Amino acid sequence: MPGRDPFGDLIAPFSRRGIDLGLERMQAALAELGHPERRYQAVQVAGTNGKGSISTMVERIASAAGIRCGLYTSPHLLSWCERIRLPGGLIEAAELRRLLQDLQPLALRHNLTPFELVTAAAFVAFAEANVELAVLEVGLGGRLDATTVHPQRSVLAFASIGLDHTEALGPTLGRIAAEKAGVLHSGGRAVSGPQAPEAAAVLEQQAQLHGCPLRWVEPLPAPSAGGPELGLRGELQRHNGAVAVAAAEALAELGWPITADAIRRGLLEARWPGRLALHRFQGKALLLDGAHNPPAAEALRRELDAPGPAQAASPASPRRWLIAMQRHKDAPQLLQTLLRPGDQARVLALPEHPSWSAEALQAATGLPLEPAAEALADNLHWLVASAALPVACGSLYLMAELLPLLDATD
Repeated sequence: MPGRDPFGDLIAPFSRRGIDLGLERMQAALAELGHPERRYQAVQVAGTNGKGSISTMVERIASAAGIRCGLYTSPHLLSWCERIRLPGGLIEAAELRRLLQDLQPLALRHNLTPFELVTAAAFVAFAEANVELAVLEVGLGGRLDATTVHPQRSVLAFASIGLDHTEALGPTLGRIAAEKAGVLHSGGRAVSGPQAPEAAAVLEQQAQLHGCPLRWVEPLPAPSAGGPELGLRGELQRHNGAVAVAAAEALAELGWPITADAIRRGLLEARWPGRLALHRFQGKALLLDGAHNPPAAEALRRELDAPGPAQAASPASPRRWLIAMQRHKDAPQLLQTLLRPGDQARVLALPEHPSWSAEALQAATGLPLEPAAEALADNLHWLVASAALPVACGSLYLMAELLPLLDATD
């Protein structure tokens, strides 16, 4: 969690400022810095679910091709450093601290939000590392997101678009898609996997309006049907992988030295924590997944219902769940999607974040829920005593709380 990193004196809590979208502050700040973002080109990844997976796959592919590539993602699990990957790996804590300290006066002069401050630090870090290409994951929306100030976003990739952050982006899928389609621009090339009809129509309309070619791609075939092996688990990753491959192919068309072998190696090397991640607690298996909105819940439910490692028992076997959700998320719909008759679920409050309680969720859904124990380890002991593979899901803040308590992995 952010509180575990030594940057609390430099990065204000996101909750203090709230959502404050806009481009003008970042544009003015980067102009004062001499426009470090103009020293490299970029791929920008927008959407609702799968942005991080697509971003890391594109970065791994580009790196496998010998391109000096940077990666900017959000949120993080355990360290702010996870958000900025340089050609040599994650940015060092001391280096990020230096950048944030140097940028403090600038951030105050331009009233930057915490996300804008970290984005500016990433842009400067990429310039100082002489990256040739940066992969930028949109933080929220797209049209007014801080990453959209980058002027050379030659490839634009869209993950699945769904209902999330409705309080900031709008109440309908069309409104949300319009905000995300705001990254489209003349001179760019866009790629997308299948979208809901309402979202697809908006993307098509906006792509034509901006004169930005938009290529639609189907999910990658399974390895048994000749498709590539992926480093990321889950059928949904074959959707994300197709978008990443299409983005890499668009880069190749623009002259970047990306080969079929680099694509194959990059897909296999990609890792993204907290998504369909199998772990163990005192030797007993559990699944962690950052599903925190209804579309992600539907994807998780499909994985649990499919044959494979997640189906560790008969489909009729009851499953235990540990769930934590921020209060502005549609937790009732998520639970109704995930839970089956006989399942047991504990609801955990998130430290320092307004979150759903077991009582409020039970009142909203009618499902039998119980509050979590005070000690997180006690909840894990309860969780792994499950007939079917137990699941901890919801906010990534929950994933960050759990990971330090789990068995070490090789």
